[in-house]
Amino acid sequence: MLSKVYFTSDHHFGHKLIIDFESRPFGGIEEMNQTMITNWNAVVGKEDTVFHLGDFSFLNLEDTRRIVSALNGYKILILGNHDRGRSRSWWLEAGFDEVSEYPLIYKEFFMLSHEPMYMNKHMPYVNVHGHIHGQKYEGKHHFNICVEHWNYTPLSFEQIRDAVTASEEGGELNDS
Repeated sequence: MLSKVYFTSDHHFGHKLIIDFESRPFGGIEEMNQTMITNWNAVVGKEDTVFHLGDFSFLNLEDTRRIVSALNGYKILILGNHDRGRSRSWWLEAGFDEVSEYPLIYKEFFMLSHEPMYMNKHMPYVNVHGHIHGQKYEGKHHFNICVEHWNYTPLSFEQIRDAVTASEEGGELNDS
């Protein structure tokens, strides 16, 4: 079986206030954390790769390490605004396989970042980003991968590519 590549962002593991801030459908932190771990592992296999586009955890090192180790896949973190208070080495120690402080380009198609980036209409990229949670960023050059839009579940490269292609052809992106 071929491995797949997934994208997700803004889990905010351990962040009690995010439940109210974003009207998340959870009764508390434990339910939220466990549901997001279960949803992740329902689609991501052990041999798959996941790009997490920031704001992963508000927990201490031990609790963050426990969550990272419970998640399937090779995990790459692009630091979000809430992650940057901790060093790259902290996140590597927490169990991420790779950590980037800067946006990355994937398959010469996706510009991966935490915050939405300005994309000139002539640029060949789609900016896959997080940060804005339930909001939408207008334009065909942006794809909000925040968990609130996708039932707290990572999306595959193919799902995003197909949704972007459909939107360019006049279709709608299918979010939650």
